Amino acid sequence: MFEQKYGHYMQEMTSYVEAAGDKEKASEEIGEIVTKEVQMTFARKNGKLQSGVQGDMNLFMIYYVFPAILKTEHADAKQVCDGICKKWAEVFKGNNISYTDYDKIYASFREKIFGIF
Repeated sequence: MFEQKYGHYMQEMTSYVEAAGDKEKASEEIGEIVTKEVQMTFARKNGKLQSGVQGDMNLFMIYYVFPAILKTEHADAKQVCDGICKKWAEVFKGNNISYTDYDKIYASFREKIFGIF
């Protein structure tokens, strides 16, 4: 459902990086926009997120946003994810998130959480 509702944003991000002369800079611009939106929406007056909210946002990015970007199978999808991760760590100190695709998350969840598959 997430991909159906927001997939066009993932396509826009990868297309933006594809068209850019400096792909790294373009992906960091995307990362800056994403982190600023999260901050404006969820931060307290001091600009910081409460620890529970920060944890939720980290998981949201890892389980929804990054897999949706990677699922576009665009040549620049990983570049977009790299730019977001870089800016995320700069803005939200101590929150170095990473990414992988949905299939790896699903397989890891089944193996590590349930331990029976």
